[in-house]
Amino acid sequence: MKFTVINTENELDKLLTIVNAKNLGNYHILLEFNDGVERFVDFSTFLSKSHHQSIRKYLDETLFNSFQIIDGNLNWNDFDLIFPIANLYEGKV
Repeated sequence: MKFTVINTENELDKLLTIVNAKNLGNYHILLEFNDGVERFVDFSTFLSKSHHQSIRKYLDETLFNSFQIIDGNLNWNDFDLIFPIANLYEGKV
């Protein structure tokens, strides 16, 4: 999923993408977006409160740490786990 941000100053549409993701440990990732904004995202609560086994399996830190940036999205295991870019931009999951 891609999220379009409207730049009201220049009235231009800009496609929002993730350009860098740094694993900080303990299910925390620092994301950098193509507009220069950085967000710290804590995935620990989401993972630990989930009752669904396909999500809880990412409590295995080795599996959680296997994320990639694909087409500007943060992606785990060929879209097995992925979040809306708008939520990540807000620092929420």
